[in-house]
Amino acid sequence: MTSPLGRSHTFDDRADGYVRGEACIGVALRRDEDRTKLGLLGSAVRQDGRSASLTAPNGQAQQGLIVAALADAVSSADALTLNEAHGTGTTLGDPIEAGSLVGAVLAARDAPLAVGGVKANIGHAEPAAGMTGLLKLVVGLLCGEAAPNAQLRALNPHVGGAVKGVASTLSVQLAPLVDDEHGNGGVSSFGYSGTISHV
Repeated sequence: MTSPLGRSHTFDDRADGYVRGEACIGVALRRDEDRTKLGLLGSAVRQDGRSASLTAPNGQAQQGLIVAALADAVSSADALTLNEAHGTGTTLGDPIEAGSLVGAVLAARDAPLAVGGVKANIGHAEPAAGMTGLLKLVVGLLCGEAAPNAQLRALNPHVGGAVKGVASTLSVQLAPLVDDEHGNGGVSSFGYSGTISHV
């Protein structure tokens, strides 16, 4: 599970596991009736269900999860500007997640969606991993920029195959969001125990 190279190479051909990181994050939420400010619109939490092994995620469960979160938000795939992937940095998990994102979001839109993975920057914060992804997503939406995907040098060919023919961006440098009019984003967090969530 942990990378012998000592880095999380999310989406990269060198992906061989993750490195551990630590984080402590607090978020204060408040109701905004007119929804003019940044806020939580929808979410979904599920169990990954049956899969080939403990380290092989269930792509159909991930896809259904993202679709359910969009439905809860009363939103569409076109409304998203930025997506923070779980992006553990494994040769099997990253392509499965990319395929799930294609099925749930990317195949249904024309404009490119910026996709990132914070674990390549700071490691896998384990219990706080979802919150680190949420924090990165919020900063990106507020600044109108997609942060670079650290460690991404050569795209994992299986990730490339999964996203072939759909509009997506895996930035390797700071880049303005293609469509920041909507200012909506998603973040996925998939637990080792099988609990998966998308906000």
